[in-house]
Amino acid sequence: MNSLPADVSRFHDCDHDSVAQLLNRYGLVLEFSEPDQAIRGSFWGDEEAGLVSNAVVVRNDTPLHSILHEACHYICMDGNRRDSLDTNAGGDYDEENAVCYLQILLADEINAFGREKMFHDMDAWGYTFRLGSARAWFERDALDAKEWLISAGLITNDQSPTFRLRD
Repeated sequence: MNSLPADVSRFHDCDHDSVAQLLNRYGLVLEFSEPDQAIRGSFWGDEEAGLVSNAVVVRNDTPLHSILHEACHYICMDGNRRDSLDTNAGGDYDEENAVCYLQILLADEINAFGREKMFHDMDAWGYTFRLGSARAWFERDALDAKEWLISAGLITNDQSPTFRLRD
C-alpha cells in the first residue's frame, strides 16, 4: 500500500459505468486485477493503475486519479508509442503536464467525481506543483499544458475534450 495519504477516491468508490464509458470513448478498456494481486502494467506498483496496450488495469483499491492519469498518457501519446505500450508510458515534461491537465478536465466526465475531487486527490496523493496545489497550477500556471492539448487536437479552446486520440 502506498505510504502517502489514503484519503482519495478509489475505483470501488466510483460509478464504474461512467469510468468505463469515458475510457471506451478513447478506445480504452478496463481490465481488473484480483485483490492483493500485482496490477499488470503498473509502473509504480502497489495499487497504482497499469497500462498495457489499450487496457487500463485496475483493482478495487486503485485511486481514481491514477486510472485517469494512465488513461491520459494513452490519449496524449502518439500512435507509434501506443502500438508498443506496456507499463512505461514514457513522454516528456510537456506531455506529462498535458496529462495532468487533461485528467483534471476528464474528472468532470465521471459521475459524482469532478475536478474539485481531482484537485483534492492529486494534492493528497503528493502530486507536486510550483504554486503548491493542483488547483493553483491548473488555474494560474498551466497555460503551456492547455496549449499543448489544443495543438494536439485533444481539447478545444474552451477546454472541452474532443474525445479523440493524439495522432
